[in-house]
Amino acid sequence: MRIHQLPETLINQIAAGEVIERPASVVKELVENAIDAGASRVEIATAGGGKALIRVIDDGRGMDAEDLQLAVRRHCTSKIDQRLDDIRTLGFRGEALPSIGSVARLTLRSRPADAAHANEISLAGGVPSPLKPAAANKGTTVEVRDLFFATPARLKFLKSDRAETAAITEVVRRIAIAFPSVRFTLSGPDRSTLDLAATGEDRLARIGQVLGAEFAANTIALDAMREEIELTGHIGLPTWNKANSLSQYAFVNGRPVQDKQILSAIRAAYSDTLPRGRYPVAVLWITLDPALVDVNVHPAKADVRFRDPGLVRGLLVGAIRQALLAGGDQASPSARADLVRAFSSTSPAGSDQSLPGSSSMPPAFHRDGNSAGLAGGWTGQWAAAQSPSWPLDGAAPGFGEASQAEFEAAAAPSGRFDKAPETEPDARHPLGAARAQVHENYILSQTSDGMVIVDQHAAHERLVFERLKTALREGSVASQILLLPEIIDLPEDDCDRLAERAGELAGFGLVLERFGPGAIAVRETPAMLGETDVTGLVRDLADEITEWDSTGGLQERLEAVASTMACHGSVRSGRRLTREEMDALLREMERTPGSGQCNHGRPTYIELKLSDIEKLFSRR
Repeated sequence: MRIHQLPETLINQIAAGEVIERPASVVKELVENAIDAGASRVEIATAGGGKALIRVIDDGRGMDAEDLQLAVRRHCTSKIDQRLDDIRTLGFRGEALPSIGSVARLTLRSRPADAAHANEISLAGGVPSPLKPAAANKGTTVEVRDLFFATPARLKFLKSDRAETAAITEVVRRIAIAFPSVRFTLSGPDRSTLDLAATGEDRLARIGQVLGAEFAANTIALDAMREEIELTGHIGLPTWNKANSLSQYAFVNGRPVQDKQILSAIRAAYSDTLPRGRYPVAVLWITLDPALVDVNVHPAKADVRFRDPGLVRGLLVGAIRQALLAGGDQASPSARADLVRAFSSTSPAGSDQSLPGSSSMPPAFHRDGNSAGLAGGWTGQWAAAQSPSWPLDGAAPGFGEASQAEFEAAAAPSGRFDKAPETEPDARHPLGAARAQVHENYILSQTSDGMVIVDQHAAHERLVFERLKTALREGSVASQILLLPEIIDLPEDDCDRLAERAGELAGFGLVLERFGPGAIAVRETPAMLGETDVTGLVRDLADEITEWDSTGGLQERLEAVASTMACHGSVRSGRRLTREEMDALLREMERTPGSGQCNHGRPTYIELKLSDIEKLFSRR
């Protein structure tokens, strides 16, 4: 068969396969065209998940008769001239409208502000109809019906109407965050109406409309620059995380993108603060010279390529980590609200269940049956005020496993409320003064305006992790030689991986080597971990190394090792602490950056304000 030119309609249908993936792609292209036209209001209506109808109305500049005829022709655009290295608009390829018109029934109606009337043109399966006059307000209306009727095979691959409707909503939400000065209305018989009023230049107000009013209270502002690349936005507290990455929004020169490189940098920045399977919340704007970024990577324009990807990644990771270091040591207000709701749901006001000793009370606070009243005692375990069982200094060594016996030797809890506290809450100490230990795992602390509940294991795990990272940076991770090497049986593959990383592990004070087939000999362990479960530590490290991404940086891998070691070297749940030990833990948390969450991302403490407590007892 000889080479021949494809028909124009078939060319447009091929292009549509790249540009128009689903109804949400149509909405994206049409809304971006409206914004490029200077619209201050965009109305979107859909039906049947966008398969039956998509209508986009804007109040932009509009098109005259000549422009309208060119708009439905391939590669006709007003947005660029000769250069692809200076793109400052959302659209520029001139493919969207002819591609849509080749696979659907497309109608365009447009009127410039100075025109006496509007004009209308239609395409059905790529076949245009003659231009004709029409009545319309200033701006443009684009109506798409029967999407993919000309390519039925594509129609079969679409998801349910509900799934396609949700995808359209997500597209509009992303564009709305990027352009807070534009009002967006999304409606139709297949959805509830979404109306996002314009907020001018107030990005945070628009983000609140899209992601909820709790966004501002649970995020940290970001503002950084490196070599003329500006990074601004807001990042979520590590303790305020999501089950998926849909709450991560990135904009490059105002363009909403879903770039894997940017998402990877966000994940790396939060690598030691989030639980596995959880994702941070982030809304980021990257602004740079258009010549330094290529947005012409794919017709859908969702991916970009930076001229210096290492510089951009370094800026993202460094700025996010610095912001978390400076402002991330706080409990999420959402966690406090969840705790209040949990108490309220188990002890509703006016119910018999709200009385002390009722079945809805937490087991640790049940009355012990003593008829002496409140002072008679509760079964909650309260730490007695003891003299320190270990020297208190900045490193709080008493929390090492080596001090287990000393903790166990502490006097039994008094179990009484009538003993005056020896330590008063100090305004200089945000985490307050320790009052009790509940279930031998949770520290109750009184602050000047409320109370704090601390997970002692999670908190100390973070402290050990930060000390390990500091020692690693300073090259001073001390090790202790085991009297007898610990021999650990492991699968051969795990032994190979550990032996291959032996040099990196030695930097942490963990010295190991192969010991015949299927075994590892551990000769030294990090001194700061004290007496630890060496076998459990090495097995966990083997699992961790198995999951390392081959493209991950050395620093990320080393921090993963530090995280695993910290978990094995921290004070255990069930360890009974004296009040002095609890206060020492609180003070070190206040001095340590990142102590608001453990290295798995779980919160280390939750704060309840006095006003929250008073609401629980109907005092407010």
